[in-house]
Amino acid sequence: MRPEDESPPEGRPHAGPPGLDELLRRVARGDRGAFEQVYALVSAPVYGVVLRIVRDRAQSEEVTQEALVEVWRAAARYDRERGSAMAWVMTIAHRRAIDRVRSAQAGADRESRAARMDVHRPFDEVAESVAARLEQERLRRCLTGLTDLQRESVTFAYYGGYSYREVAELLKVPLATVKTRMRDGLIRLRDCLGVER
Repeated sequence: MRPEDESPPEGRPHAGPPGLDELLRRVARGDRGAFEQVYALVSAPVYGVVLRIVRDRAQSEEVTQEALVEVWRAAARYDRERGSAMAWVMTIAHRRAIDRVRSAQAGADRESRAARMDVHRPFDEVAESVAARLEQERLRRCLTGLTDLQRESVTFAYYGGYSYREVAELLKVPLATVKTRMRDGLIRLRDCLGVER
């Protein structure tokens, strides 16, 4: 009887190393040892694919790690009918690398837009400052159209931060009078400034 005709003793399979397909099936069941073997088999080719796309060694190492973590988590989704185990792993790596490049490009585009906006900011600040001064001048003109009591009441309340009662005490007039004058003054200001109700 020739040695190749001999079958292994019962209960002992051939001692050859398992293929990537078998290892992925074991990884899908949570076998950490199988994952270590998968890592040893695919980490270098995965890194090579990623580096060709990302072109930055440090980022390529990160993306390689992310891809291999995804292999660990998604091993149950591997279907040998749809392609080889190595092709499945490389597809994950390729997709991760493309995502990283797109993310980096989107970040660069955002920074570029922000930089272009910053160039115009001093002009915007000048325009805002001019608009604020014009509004203040308009408000001053409208305030001059109020009676003395209305103007003082509004000024103490809105610019001084005083309550109605405190304004009444400062002006030495009844509280009801202050409330009425402020209401009337605010209506006149609103009409003068053209503010919609």
